[in-house]
Amino acid sequence: MVRRSRDSKFVIYQVLYIFVITVLALKGAELNLGEVVRKDKVVDKSIRDSLIAIVDSLSGQGLKFNIEIDTNVVTENLELKKKLSSLNKKIASLSSKIEREPILEKPEDEKPVEEKSLRFPFVKSLSFLKYATNKAENKGDFEVEIYSPENPDKPLVVVPPKSVKEFEVGGEDELIVKYGSQETKIPVKENLPPEIKITKVTTKMDKQDIYVKDLQRTTCFTVTISDERPEQIKVKYSGPISVSKPYKDKKGNLVYNVSLKLASTERRFDDWIDKNENLEEPDGRYKVNFFFVAYDTKSKQKVQVGDSFYFTDFAK
Repeated sequence: MVRRSRDSKFVIYQVLYIFVITVLALKGAELNLGEVVRKDKVVDKSIRDSLIAIVDSLSGQGLKFNIEIDTNVVTENLELKKKLSSLNKKIASLSSKIEREPILEKPEDEKPVEEKSLRFPFVKSLSFLKYATNKAENKGDFEVEIYSPENPDKPLVVVPPKSVKEFEVGGEDELIVKYGSQETKIPVKENLPPEIKITKVTTKMDKQDIYVKDLQRTTCFTVTISDERPEQIKVKYSGPISVSKPYKDKKGNLVYNVSLKLASTERRFDDWIDKNENLEEPDGRYKVNFFFVAYDTKSKQKVQVGDSFYFTDFAK
């Protein structure tokens, strides 16, 4: 399209050039707004018609002017006549070409259509936890994909509209949430080690005489294990203890009731004393230890906490 425009300009300039030569050849021709005088007596009618055709073609290209021929010229310029005839052919060819292939204006660049901003599909307080099973609840009306920056080509999970899905998170510091053409980076919290708290809940061991039989039929300690993902915590314990099945408190922590389990009869208690004389304290009491271990099966973090039972005799 640009080339056709250049071709048109080239021919126009060529016509102007020949026209100037024509004026000079006619000895006195000039450009003005006056009326042409005695045209048919000075120049041959065919030459005049050729000039008119040239002017009409140039006018069609946006150039406006009149030609006045000097009446003093009495001889016909044959060379000019040939040039005009050749020029007419070029103009006719150019006009035909322009009509067949009209020059179109360059269209303006279309502005990209701005997509409507979508509402964030999760709760504003959303966060994820390292080395844990995480839950994604999509409250939006569009599909959501969650990616790890380490593998941006394969989503960790795809959550359909109005649904909940669980997925595993490793050691990433952040995750990428994509919905529509938008994406948001969500931080991933550190997975802290589980906590173990042992609380003595009896006063029987505060007395001077402490009996094994009493300690074996009462709860002496409670062991509370807390973690952000208690379901992935494995608990083990050791020592001469009896441990109840765990229950969850109001905060969702695991709670165990612990009692002493040393000897079922006085005879067995005496046997135990004979084997463990080294466990006697300077004040005459015997001391036995117990331990609880909490192990996070995904973060591989382990915590161990212990406490002690004290007693003097098997029973009153």
